[in-house]
Amino acid sequence: MTQVSMTVNGKAASGEVEGRTLLVQFLREDMGLTGTHVGCDTSQCGACVVHVNGEAVKACTMFAIEADGAEVATIEGQANADGSLNVIQQAFQDHHGLQCGFCTPGMVMSAAALLKDNPKPTEAEVRHYLDGNICRCTGYHNIVKAIMAASGQDVAALAAE
Repeated sequence: MTQVSMTVNGKAASGEVEGRTLLVQFLREDMGLTGTHVGCDTSQCGACVVHVNGEAVKACTMFAIEADGAEVATIEGQANADGSLNVIQQAFQDHHGLQCGFCTPGMVMSAAALLKDNPKPTEAEVRHYLDGNICRCTGYHNIVKAIMAASGQDVAALAAE
């Protein structure tokens, strides 16, 4: 067992893990942060996207010991300080960018990373960036609309799929 310590959503977190413990397992099982989902076990679906030191990563592809000393942000840390939805979460709600909600945490975390790096992406850039996220319920159109709206852009002109 190895001791790991990191900052998760602005709070100190630590625990003992086996070397093979994935970051997603540590977050879900040890930290109780179950918003980060395991959807495929093959790193293709993106349901486990979190931010490590400001970069979007699939938590199923990273060992917990690799995050030792890191700043980790999960979906649970995305709300505003008063507990209200942040602009991306609100846009997902307003533009029906979710259905069952299973992929939503990963989509929101990916959207946050995209908008941090590219505050005004085009529709094509949003679609390209979401290549690593799978949604089995929607046609992605409302997810793209939500991200475009969160970026402050007019979504009325988006073509329907």
